[in-house]
Amino acid sequence: MAVFETTFYSTSLHRQTQMTAIIPADIPDIPGLPKPDRTGLFPSLYLLHGFSGAHTDWIRGTRIEQLAMMYGVAVFCPSGENSFYLDDMKRDANYGQLIGRELISFTRMMFPISPKREDTYIGGLSMGGYGAIRNGLMYNEVFSRVIALSSALITDNVAKGTEQEDNPLISAAYFTHTFGSPENIKGSDVDPEALAEKLIESKAIKPEIYMACGTEDPLLSVNRSLHDCLTKMGYDHVYLEGPGMHSWEFWDTYIEKALTWIGDSGK
Repeated sequence: MAVFETTFYSTSLHRQTQMTAIIPADIPDIPGLPKPDRTGLFPSLYLLHGFSGAHTDWIRGTRIEQLAMMYGVAVFCPSGENSFYLDDMKRDANYGQLIGRELISFTRMMFPISPKREDTYIGGLSMGGYGAIRNGLMYNEVFSRVIALSSALITDNVAKGTEQEDNPLISAAYFTHTFGSPENIKGSDVDPEALAEKLIESKAIKPEIYMACGTEDPLLSVNRSLHDCLTKMGYDHVYLEGPGMHSWEFWDTYIEKALTWIGDSGK
């Protein structure tokens, strides 16, 4: 197992940025788990942190280093700041392009990972869950699977103006800057429902989606809403609920379940 703390210049952000890379070198055989393939390149999972987080969150809050070794997957955790992993044209800070294009190219150049779509996954928690769904759908030709845990699927509420009301963590100006004018959100490329519907209508290749949320999580209702929407439009996906709050305990449990799902669906 090798862990790298990497700083590199991003053309998407026009500055230096950081990433944690977990490369499962010297994978042992573990009974009951998929047998590692040591003859080829590693599949890759681009794993996104939540609001107010950092690129080190996943390795500090979960067993992701151990799980990367157990499941034979290279994991890359970029720094997303509080961007919701969207392109900020006003600041010329294009986090969507960073995730969907530049980071893919950079990591494939630097590490022994597969260039195949079927071996390339994206995941995240909270803000990162939204970022995984949005960019997984936006860059559908890049990512084959999406893992979205306790996703901050707040675009409907931002469009209605309810997310901005009495929010102790984020100012109203932040939402407008990040997502654009509320009246323009629905149907745009920051709207996961619109992106999913567009893929269905165009009969384009679609990433498989795994969603999970805790039953005590304040984001449960918005996750149920997207699940219902995907079901109605006929977008096959996995949706799970289980006991838990918006916490690392839940995310640690369900990132392992999601990696098992990837292993099973790849058979």
